[in-house]
Amino acid sequence: MSLVTLSNVSKSYRDPGSQISVPVLHEVSLTLEAGESVAVVGPSGCGKSTLLNIIGTLDAPDSGEYLLEGESVAGCTAARLAELRSRKIGFIFQLHHLMPQCTVLENVLLPTLALKESDPEVRGRAEELLEQVGLKDRLSWRPAQLSGGERQRVAVVRALINQPRLILADEPTGALDERNAEALTSLLLELQKTTGVSLVLVTHHPAQAARMSRVLRIHEGRLQ
Repeated sequence: MSLVTLSNVSKSYRDPGSQISVPVLHEVSLTLEAGESVAVVGPSGCGKSTLLNIIGTLDAPDSGEYLLEGESVAGCTAARLAELRSRKIGFIFQLHHLMPQCTVLENVLLPTLALKESDPEVRGRAEELLEQVGLKDRLSWRPAQLSGGERQRVAVVRALINQPRLILADEPTGALDERNAEALTSLLLELQKTTGVSLVLVTHHPAQAARMSRVLRIHEGRLQ
């Protein structure tokens, strides 16, 4: 059974000025297997982020079917969708979205608050992951004390803390310089292999896309 299955998924948005329906995705079909790394590429405005939002259950398609580990997302209540996001999906965005008043460790632990896990188990996992990304000496630091690359590494650990099946990364290196962008991409691939999580990476950089096991190209809302 595939981890993600999209069948003929389409999505449109209504233009706020003219109220005209603007198509964004056109009958997209794809499958994503467990442990796979996939890049999504294409020009700005082609539908990459919309596709990621649908896979992440942050948005719903207008038509078509989405199965997550065989479960139809269309039939899920809001509470069930929230549970799926908490347990099965981790998100990494271009901006780290760390809470400035919280320490590194507290930021990593935020997604665990909704889950019933013992504190020592979760804290131990957080500390182990932070050590893997080279931040074991930064647990009590706050985001303002970190470099841009370090803040994104915290965001990566936060996405992994609930042991999801799927990581969705939307231009996670967009705010980094070339050296830090390359380092973060290497880190994501290393963690993807060691944890067995599936990775979907939206990127404008051909070199980053080429490092994934598969590349999906979107042009004018269609998967090529």
